[in-house]
Amino acid sequence: MTSRPIQVTSGRHPFEAAIMVATIFVGLVLATTGQVPKSAEKTMPHELIVVWMTMLAAAGLVSLVGAWWRGRVETGLRVEMAGVLLLAGGVTMYVIAVFTVSGWAALVAGGFVAAIAVGGWARVVQIVLDLRRVDRARRAEFIPLLVEDGDR
Repeated sequence: MTSRPIQVTSGRHPFEAAIMVATIFVGLVLATTGQVPKSAEKTMPHELIVVWMTMLAAAGLVSLVGAWWRGRVETGLRVEMAGVLLLAGGVTMYVIAVFTVSGWAALVAGGFVAAIAVGGWARVVQIVLDLRRVDRARRAEFIPLLVEDGDR
């Protein structure tokens, strides 16, 4: 008895990769220049700002490593998820800071950044569902496992 193949969604999409590279860049620029957005300065203690900058820089790097992982599919997905969680958490922190300081005046910029956070949280959900599918395929042994980009 053969079941339908289980499809796993890769994190190697150009849009996600570009966001992750930009996240590394932003995190490093913030950390090296000390130029912190006013909304972050007004709403976060210095220690939290340091954590936030580190989260951003690490998010991009960890996510990219996971997306291009060459070992077990599950490991790559978990590494990618760790990075995306850092991204979604860090971006959510910034969105809260922006709207706390500027209110509705931040709608355009804050809304744009909030969309990145929502996309991050959605990718985390997608990875959790993919991990469940992979687990089901591994346990069933006869269900083919297809990774979207085909070379994992």
